[in-house]
Amino acid sequence: MAYTTIDDPSAHFQALTYTGNGSNPRNLTNTGNSDLKGDFIWTRNRTDDSSNHVTCNSSLGFDAPKGQGYAWENGPFGGQMSIDSSGVMSTPAATYGYVSAHLTDGFTVAAGGTNGDTCNANSKEFVAYQWKANGGTTSSNTDGNITSTVQVNSAAGFSIGMYEGSGSGSATVGHGLGAIPDLFMVKGRSSNGGAAQYWVVGAPNHPNFGNTASKHVFMDTTNAVMNNTTIWRNEAFTSSIVPMGSHAAINYDGGDYIFYAFKNVKGFSRIGHYVGNGQSEGPFIYTGFKPAFVIIKNVDDTQVWIMYDIARKPFNQDAAVNSLYPSETSAEYTGASYHNLDILSNGFKIRLTDASQNGSGKDYLYMAFAHNPFVSSEGVPTTAQ
Repeated sequence: MAYTTIDDPSAHFQALTYTGNGSNPRNLTNTGNSDLKGDFIWTRNRTDDSSNHVTCNSSLGFDAPKGQGYAWENGPFGGQMSIDSSGVMSTPAATYGYVSAHLTDGFTVAAGGTNGDTCNANSKEFVAYQWKANGGTTSSNTDGNITSTVQVNSAAGFSIGMYEGSGSGSATVGHGLGAIPDLFMVKGRSSNGGAAQYWVVGAPNHPNFGNTASKHVFMDTTNAVMNNTTIWRNEAFTSSIVPMGSHAAINYDGGDYIFYAFKNVKGFSRIGHYVGNGQSEGPFIYTGFKPAFVIIKNVDDTQVWIMYDIARKPFNQDAAVNSLYPSETSAEYTGASYHNLDILSNGFKIRLTDASQNGSGKDYLYMAFAHNPFVSSEGVPTTAQ
């Protein structure tokens, strides 16, 4: 069997950096080896504090959904949601700009009331992370007792899904991956009884979560792993369904939800865990590829999510200087404290003692996507920069 089936990861994931110019609208073109029409797009203003991580996807569409009773549904920003917020759709895109379309190779940004602070403010620096699903073409999934609408990229182990909650404590939702998800992230799109709509993250193959446990973390907070049987029930995630509890953050009766599901694909993606040693020579984490993007969370303690990518700093030892925090609205961190993560041809190595990444004996969840595989499908080794 070939080492990997994905020789060019840029066909499925890319990170694009660009400088805003204030124009409206503006088409942006990716720079990877392959064209990429992103179905899940995550943008961040790197320059400014109090700016949001904004996400959107082609299942919802890049214009507002129609006929769902939202007061803002006639505005062209309804599918946008902030990673760092428990708010619902349209916040903050109506004011601060949004992604208005995905292109054959890239996407279009449009201004909000303040001319695009989150996507294209003049002279500001931005990054956009993009994952390919199925080009916006969805299908109905009836594997669970709640029907979901999914689009799936089986080759890259990624699906986007939507469903309407039932409020039942015995609900199940089909995810479409054909394997147990290594990470499952769900977010409420509507007010859902007024409850906070956290980004709920499950990692059923992570030892600190477990596949028959109700443990989870929130991506928009710094909380450690939590246990709540109204989130996931004490039943197993399977290759077809997710066991849903009755919590309003994932299953309010009549509530609208979006989810993203990922499974590990050799040579392309890796969701896993490591244990910190608290030393400057921190652990080496084998991924089987040179990472283009890494996100890390200390699941034992109250700590920020932290992420790195080689688009912003392409060379080793520079890759970690500029960190971003999905759970925070603070600007990109450019100080020396985090200049201690090596991007290698087959993984990454932690080189600091900060508890966000390397507390002694602490358990960490990470998710990484490839710049290139360690070995190509034809058995050719690759190297780090």
